[in-house]
Amino acid sequence: MTRCGTGLVALCSWLLAACPGPGQANQPHNAPAHDNADATETVDIVIRGGTIYDGTGKAPFVGDVAIRGDKITAIGSLDPTRGRTEVDASGLAVAPGFINMLSWATESLIEDGRGQSDIRQGVTLEVFGEGWSMGPLNDQMKQVLVARQRDIKYSVEWTSLGEYLHYLVRRGVSPNVASFVGATTVRIHVLGFQDRAANAEELDRMRALVRQAMEEGALGVGSSLIYAPAFYAKTDELIELCKVAAEYGGMYITHMRSEGGRLLEAVDEVIEIAEKAAIPAEIYHLKASGQDNWPKLDQVISKIDNARARGLRITADMYTYTAGMTGLDAAMPPWVQEGGHEKWVARLRDPAIRARVAREMVTPADEWENLFLAAGSAKNVLLVSFKNPALKPLTGKTLAEVAAMRGKSPEQTAIDLVIEDGSRVGTIYFLMSEENVRKQIALPWMSFGSDAEASAPEGRFLGSSTHPRAYGNFARLLGKYVRDEKLISLEEAIRRLTSLPAGNLGIARRGRLQKDYYADVVVFDPANIRDHATFKKPRQYATGMIHVFVNGQQVLRNGQHTGATPGRVVIRHKEPANRANR
Repeated sequence: MTRCGTGLVALCSWLLAACPGPGQANQPHNAPAHDNADATETVDIVIRGGTIYDGTGKAPFVGDVAIRGDKITAIGSLDPTRGRTEVDASGLAVAPGFINMLSWATESLIEDGRGQSDIRQGVTLEVFGEGWSMGPLNDQMKQVLVARQRDIKYSVEWTSLGEYLHYLVRRGVSPNVASFVGATTVRIHVLGFQDRAANAEELDRMRALVRQAMEEGALGVGSSLIYAPAFYAKTDELIELCKVAAEYGGMYITHMRSEGGRLLEAVDEVIEIAEKAAIPAEIYHLKASGQDNWPKLDQVISKIDNARARGLRITADMYTYTAGMTGLDAAMPPWVQEGGHEKWVARLRDPAIRARVAREMVTPADEWENLFLAAGSAKNVLLVSFKNPALKPLTGKTLAEVAAMRGKSPEQTAIDLVIEDGSRVGTIYFLMSEENVRKQIALPWMSFGSDAEASAPEGRFLGSSTHPRAYGNFARLLGKYVRDEKLISLEEAIRRLTSLPAGNLGIARRGRLQKDYYADVVVFDPANIRDHATFKKPRQYATGMIHVFVNGQQVLRNGQHTGATPGRVVIRHKEPANRANR
């Protein structure tokens, strides 16, 4: 592959010029907590009289926040200061904007840059890259991306990851955006969908793709190891990719190889990668899937705590529900999916292979992650997203219901649906225990991600259903688990939504209410913030978020979207540790 060309150099230069320079991420500011502006000063915005949660986890205090342009200029008692816009926050919480550590708004923001379901919960930064990222792409990958589109249609006008992020910003998005480079994307770019190890030359090409993405500001390497073709990557391959990201101060973030039968072994792999690549690591949507595996969570926590005690920076994120959402591919063995979707479907049409797949779907095995078995019953498998218009009437039905309608077994029905839909079929699996959800929320190194799109209950989004986490994940934390159940304090919850993920990601001047930090600010009612989305009716906005500012511009006013799209690309700034090795 060619090295960074003229256009890419220009893009990299633009991104670096638009953001703080090297070494500024996560640097504490010397200003006092209560920072008074000059008595005669007029600023753009003053958020007046709110209870300020600065993102550090410290006790809140009543005060004001002054904003000029895209920055916070002062915090504290600012009575002499006047804002061209004054926002009365009396009786409300004022906090840094929330960071969605696992966002799938990659396509929804192309369709509607407002990102309403997240903005209305206070999310001001969407972080992409769970295994798949929207770059780097080659021509074949672009064709597949277009062919796999469902309700949302778009042309692929970018090639690299940095170009995609900048494409979003040019179109106009309300939240800020950032991304990991996907290990799956890099593997497909070089190896396609083959089940084999990369040779030395291919691994060099994969490393070069990671290096290019890191140069463009990627946050690190993301993987999703239960899915083909990511499943085919061995630990050594991931270590080599992570070594490149580590040169840039990046992190490794992963949907582990197992969240069920081999959960403990999967955690060991994460720790091994972190240790051998000398890189921080985070576990996506930590969970113990399947009732038989629920008791393993304590061992998982112990493994992570022990690794952290040894000096490794291992963290995790989660969503606040007992069900996950993926596809029917997670109900079938990876071997049948080798070569991509068309070859998967072709194999499923073969009666002998079909019989083998159906048999393996109901046979316990440690070789692959079987969410069909982990759900415990086809009644716990909910079908929510189809590509084929003829199948859309099945949206919202369980696999058991559709199987009964068709007079077939659930596994045969699942095979039929994949063939008929031309997709993996969007599927919700009920897998986790509420007790474990509560236990995870209490962990001090746990942040939060929706693992969903940022959409609206209108237009093309109505063509499919979704998981309620798309509309309620963050409000559910603050309402149900913080206010109602008091699992953690509000200041601790805000820390885990703001400065904790910002610090883990290494991004500059975001995640805190502090002078000279970017003015990503939310104002909400702690007594009334709540989620309304359910599995039967998921497209219902959360309520209680009153005002949201992104880069100093108001995107939510009195609970309604203003239409503003001030979102920017957020990147890391750490330079390579050893440029001589490039």
